[in-house]
Amino acid sequence: MNTHKPKRSRGIYLLPNLFTTAALFSGFFAILASINGHYEQAAMAIFAAMILDALDGRVARLTNTQSAFGAEYDSLADVISFGLAPSIIIYQWALTGLGKVGWLAAFVYAAGTALRLARFNTQIGIVDKRYFQGLPSPAAAAIMAGALWVSVDNGIEGTDVSYLVAFISIATGLLMVSNVRYHSFKDIDFKGKVPFFVMVIVMLGFAVVLSQPPLVLFLVFLGYAISGPVFTLTKLKQHRDVRNASNETDSEPEESDPKETGPRETVPGKAGSKETITENEVQQPKTGQE
Repeated sequence: MNTHKPKRSRGIYLLPNLFTTAALFSGFFAILASINGHYEQAAMAIFAAMILDALDGRVARLTNTQSAFGAEYDSLADVISFGLAPSIIIYQWALTGLGKVGWLAAFVYAAGTALRLARFNTQIGIVDKRYFQGLPSPAAAAIMAGALWVSVDNGIEGTDVSYLVAFISIATGLLMVSNVRYHSFKDIDFKGKVPFFVMVIVMLGFAVVLSQPPLVLFLVFLGYAISGPVFTLTKLKQHRDVRNASNETDSEPEESDPKETGPRETVPGKAGSKETITENEVQQPKTGQE
C-alpha cells in the first residue's frame, strides 16, 4: 500500500505579511524616536502600527491567504509594536525618575502584553469570537501612546505626571491578563450593505478625530478600556439576580389547608390502638353518650 505524504508548502503569503512587517517597523521606529527624544513621532508610530495590524488580518481573510506562519508572525510583531515599544517609550518619557518603581511599571505592561498574546493564541477557536478575554494589546498601546501624545501636545512634562503614568501602565498591563470581557466587533459585516446614515456617522467620526487627534483617540480608547469592567460587572449582576430569583422560587413553601395543619394528639382507642384527632376536634364538646 503506497502512502503519499502531502507536500509541505515552503513559501509564505506576501501580501498580509507585508502589512505585518510594516506594523513591526512602526514599532521599531517608535523605539528609535523615543530614544532620540521625539516622543510625538513615537506616539504617531504606535497608532500607525495599530492601523497596519488591523489591516493584515482582514487582508488575509479577504484574499484567503491565512496561514499558521502569518498568525505566529503577527503575534511576534504585536509583542514588539504594542508591548516592548510602548513600555520603552513611556519609561524614557516619564518613568526614569521613579527608579525601581518606574522600570517595574514598564515591565508589568510589557509582560502583560506578552502573556495576553500567548493566551489569545491558545484560545483560538475555543472562546466566543464576539468578545476578547482581557484588554486587547493594541487598545492598551493606544492608551499609553495617547496619554503621551496628549501630554506633549499640551506642553506637559513626563516628570510632572510620572506617578499617574506608572499607574496607567500597571493598570493596563493587569487588564490585559484579566478575565474582563471586551467587545471584539468581529461580528460587523464590512462587506454587507448599510443604511445611508451610517456613512454620514462615519464621516462625522473622521471629522471629530481630525479636530483633535491626540485627545479624541486617547478618550476613545480609554472609554473602551473602562467599558470592559462595566460590561463584565453588569453581566455578573444579571446572572446573580437570575440565580437569586430561581432560588427564591424553589424555596417557596406549598400552600396547605389550615384545617389540616393543627397539632395532632393521640388518644387510646379500641384494642390498645391509638386514634389520631386534630386540635379542633379536641376543643369541640362531644354530644351523645360516652
